Amino acid sequence: MKKNIAVDNLDLTIEEGQIFGLLGPNGAGKSTTISVLCGLLKKNSGQIRLFGEDQEQHSLQIKQRIGLVPQEIALYMDLSAFENVRFFAGLYGLRGKELDAAATTALEFVGLADKAKDKPGTFSGGMKRRLNIACAIAHKPELIIMDEPTVGIDPQSRNYILKSIKKLNESGCTIIYTSHYMEEVEELCDYISIIDHGKVIAEGTKEQLVSLVSDIKEMRLIVDDVAKIDLDVVREISGIQAVEVIEGNTLKITSSSEVNNLNTVLGALISQSVEVIEMNQQTLNLETVFLNLTGRKLRD
Repeated sequence: MKKNIAVDNLDLTIEEGQIFGLLGPNGAGKSTTISVLCGLLKKNSGQIRLFGEDQEQHSLQIKQRIGLVPQEIALYMDLSAFENVRFFAGLYGLRGKELDAAATTALEFVGLADKAKDKPGTFSGGMKRRLNIACAIAHKPELIIMDEPTVGIDPQSRNYILKSIKKLNESGCTIIYTSHYMEEVEELCDYISIIDHGKVIAEGTKEQLVSLVSDIKEMRLIVDDVAKIDLDVVREISGIQAVEVIEGNTLKITSSSEVNNLNTVLGALISQSVEVIEMNQQTLNLETVFLNLTGRKLRD
């Protein structure tokens, strides 16, 4: 039976004070990497050094300096918000008045001080996510690992969480951040590593990653009826790399920037009795980079 290697000689260097973006398609090895970093899974080989120390030799001390915000909500529904934060902070050795103060401060930070006595079962999705973060930061960790902390919540809660992450970083926390929302990574992260099949396939700042696909251009055309288009005809045009329908009647076309094929694309659409209502060329972004490097969408 062929073994599935989740993480394959992965080499990551994360600098103190960074917001480090870890991206990859589902199954790329992100969650396994996070579990190994936190000591939840044992590695088969290699070395992990956190805060300059060997993870295996100083496991307990290292764990005390890490906060984990898991992708799945990790709360006790029969405890109040305050009791949840107090419980998790207590696992890191806080006791008595120090523990109570830490729990209160964490709830204030995520905007849930007025909900301290309420149970999370009554909370909205966004409030649960914020409480999840409070549980991870009450002991004031130096490294916070956030695994998709904004998934499935409303825009207002997402905005609040993103602002909170920036504040944590400004206070000195190093953050490892994973997300399916490319705009979040672009807004937050100083440095980004894209992994696939357990290996790093590209890394750098947003600008450095975009430069990797500078030979790509992306066009978006809004048409009267996308159903009339034979997409295969457009795909066969010289220089075209990808064609997909997004947002109703919008055609997204990725092409080589070296080929001037706009007139050919328009001609192909006109010949199919398709009216082009609006057209624009998109600025290259992290999503374009990701799709071109991995060849698939993040949620595949």
